[in-house]
Amino acid sequence: MATVVVDNIKKRYGDITALKQTSFEVEKGTLFGVIGPDGAGKTTMFRILATLLIPDSGKALIDDQDVVEDFLEVRKITGYMPGTFSLYEDLTVEENLEFFATIFDTTIQAHYHLIRDIYRQIEPFKDRLAGKLSGGMKQKLALSCALIHKPHILILDEPTTGVDAVSRQEFWDMLIKLKNRGITILVSTPYMDEAGLCDRVALIQGGGIMKIDTPDGVLRDFPHRIWAVKAAEPYRLLQDLRKYKGLAKIYPFGDSMHITSQSNKLVTDDLYEHLKSRGHSGIEIVESSPTIEDCFMDLMQQ
Repeated sequence: MATVVVDNIKKRYGDITALKQTSFEVEKGTLFGVIGPDGAGKTTMFRILATLLIPDSGKALIDDQDVVEDFLEVRKITGYMPGTFSLYEDLTVEENLEFFATIFDTTIQAHYHLIRDIYRQIEPFKDRLAGKLSGGMKQKLALSCALIHKPHILILDEPTTGVDAVSRQEFWDMLIKLKNRGITILVSTPYMDEAGLCDRVALIQGGGIMKIDTPDGVLRDFPHRIWAVKAAEPYRLLQDLRKYKGLAKIYPFGDSMHITSQSNKLVTDDLYEHLKSRGHSGIEIVESSPTIEDCFMDLMQQ
């Protein structure tokens, strides 16, 4: 049963189309990831679902409540965490949490069991001003505030952007625990490696969704063999790969270049000699398994 239904939502800002008649559904109790770079349309979509923006056309339902016509009801059943820290920095940790509990006519004690695993990590600092917290601690406080009224659905806009790797992992561990308690979670992220932690993902670019599937389904549908190529001078390597006939796609991937061939085959010895003849050293060419990022790049270039 779908608890979130987005039906042909479109949104423009002047001459810029932020969302192009976007549609998707999120099943109850799942962790649904919206994956894409900055400017892809993630924040616009989440602000519409959080009743902070009105779409130009189309509609969105949360638990059968229209996000425009029934926005007051939608706000009672959703918890929203924006991409930038938006709590009151001149209030303490505890004061922020009490404020949000009061808004929803509840108390910290009433739903402490729901936030206990998250809040107890920052509770020793409950008298510290929110503006003095680290990035990871701000993140935990914001999630606690989003949960304090016991929402059915969490809408989290790039919650791990700008925090360290350990805090990112801790945050995802918390999300999985919340999902296991039956909370439906929509989370957006520019980090492709986080896609594998979701039940289903929507890959979005330029305001349009390119693909929706499970992470394994996205990888399974990747149509090409892929090779990782390394050399001592990455930028010059990129230029010389572009001069090699028969390659279909070439793009940087960490400390290597990922390539595909037009024939889906590659004579690695010939490519090695091509690069060696151009003065490259430290050459490595190995076939690689595709990642979500490879799938995203392939979809972008279709």
